[in-house]
Amino acid sequence: MNTNENAPAAKKAGFATIIGRPNVGKSTLMNRMIGQKIAITSYKPQTTRNQIRTIYTGDEGQIVFLDTPGIHESRTKLGEYMVKAARGTLKEVDVVLWLVEPRAKLTDEDKAIIELLREVRTPVIVVINKIDKVKKAELLPVIDLYAHAGDFHEIIPVSARTGDGVDHLMEEIFRLLPEGEPFYDEDMVTTQTEREISAEIIREKALRLLQEEVPHGIAVTIETMKTRHRKGRGDICDIEASIICEREGHKRIVIGKDGTMLRRIGTDARKDIENMIQCQVNLKLWVKVRKDWKDDDTQMRSFGYDARKL
Repeated sequence: MNTNENAPAAKKAGFATIIGRPNVGKSTLMNRMIGQKIAITSYKPQTTRNQIRTIYTGDEGQIVFLDTPGIHESRTKLGEYMVKAARGTLKEVDVVLWLVEPRAKLTDEDKAIIELLREVRTPVIVVINKIDKVKKAELLPVIDLYAHAGDFHEIIPVSARTGDGVDHLMEEIFRLLPEGEPFYDEDMVTTQTEREISAEIIREKALRLLQEEVPHGIAVTIETMKTRHRKGRGDICDIEASIICEREGHKRIVIGKDGTMLRRIGTDARKDIENMIQCQVNLKLWVKVRKDWKDDDTQMRSFGYDARKL
């Protein structure tokens, strides 16, 4: 008699990285897979600047996701940092998820990513995102294109926005992970601190509200973040943060007429931060100009983009 027939399946644990061109939905997909919002999203490309590490723990085991900046042609030191952060994850993980859009044509950036992936032995799953925006018949030539473009483990169509196909993708990731104990506690969903996430939430609100008015030269620093107890009224978290711009003209736009835009950014960010830390928030925002900070190593490090750590 086999005494192991009813034994529970061994747990799995490993790392998966999400790569792709800017604005293909990497952060949206990662948020969907872990079941809550950690990475910021916007309609502007290159929203993610740092490698963001999030954790999904379920009955099958644990997946540690590395969401990376989009791979693109870099024109500034910040751009070089972002590309280096993305490339650096490929050999450190158990699975690579290459996120693409449902278009039956390879761009020059796509071809560059294919060449990059040929240099690694890690299994690659091509994830065709945004399938909710096309008809099923239109997917067939896209699948065929990637089937002939490289030696990929599998091609899986999904919609990060609706969740269609994401369960299948998660199952396939777990199949590729090694058996092992979890790396993090089961109630942990990110290695980012509340301070880091708060800064990213503020930056997201600025990007979404400003749309095309201000280029991507915005950074956010949390100057102070302290929780104080108010007798009979519960705790309140006082946050002072600075939005960093490259130009005086950008500063005026971020502030808006009579401070209206800055107040909108603060109001939207405060709600998300309160949901995250489950505490009332008193958020104060300032806008500062740091000319050409994206090409200044010292200023980049002060804003959390340290290429020496990659």
